[in-house]
Amino acid sequence: MKKSWKPGTMIYPIPAVMVSCGAEPEEHNIITVAWTGTICSEPAMCYVSIRPERHSYDIIKRTGEFVINLTTEALAEATDWCGVRSGRDFDKFSHCGLTPEKCAVVAAPAIAEAPVSIECRVKQIIPLGSHDMFIGEVVNVLVDESLLDPQSGKLDLQRSRLLCYAHGEYFGLGERLGTFGWTVKGSTRKKEMRRTTAKSTKK
Repeated sequence: MKKSWKPGTMIYPIPAVMVSCGAEPEEHNIITVAWTGTICSEPAMCYVSIRPERHSYDIIKRTGEFVINLTTEALAEATDWCGVRSGRDFDKFSHCGLTPEKCAVVAAPAIAEAPVSIECRVKQIIPLGSHDMFIGEVVNVLVDESLLDPQSGKLDLQRSRLLCYAHGEYFGLGERLGTFGWTVKGSTRKKEMRRTTAKSTKK
C-alpha cells in the first residue's frame, strides 16, 4: 500500500555530474548538478538545470558552452564538495586536485579525471522556477581511452564505476542485471530452442 507524499522531484537514482565551464582559465569553474539528462538522440541534446544564483549560471549563460563530466566512485568526494562550495570563493579545480583538460570543440574545459566529458553548446534557456534549464547540443564527446576495447572500440563504462545520486545520498551503480534488449533476445532464444526441440521430437 502506498501513502501520498508531498509533490517533489522523486525520480531516483539520477546521475551526479560535474559541469565545467568558463572560456578563460581565470574563470574556469565546476558545479555539481543532479538535474541533468538526455532529451534528444538526433541531434544529440541534453540539459542541465541550474539555479540563477549559482556562480556557474552567469558563466554558462554568457559563454553559451558547458561540459558535462560523468563522475565515478573515486570522484565522489570532489563531486560532493563542488556542489556545496561556490566558485566565487574557491578555485575548485585546484582545491579538489582536478585537471582542466582542453576540449576539442568548446572553449570550456573538461575534467581530465572524468571517464567521459560531453561538450555542449547552449541552444535554449528555459526559466522554470527555482531552476533554469540549459538545453545543450552535444558537439563532441571525450572518452577515456582505457575504457575502450582496443579491437572493437566498444566503450565499457561499467569499468569506470560510475556514481549516481538518490534522495540526498551517493551510490555506486552495483551489479549489472542485463543489457539493452536482453529480455527480447532471451525470449527469441527460448522460442528458437522450443522450435528446435519440437522438430527433434517429431523426427
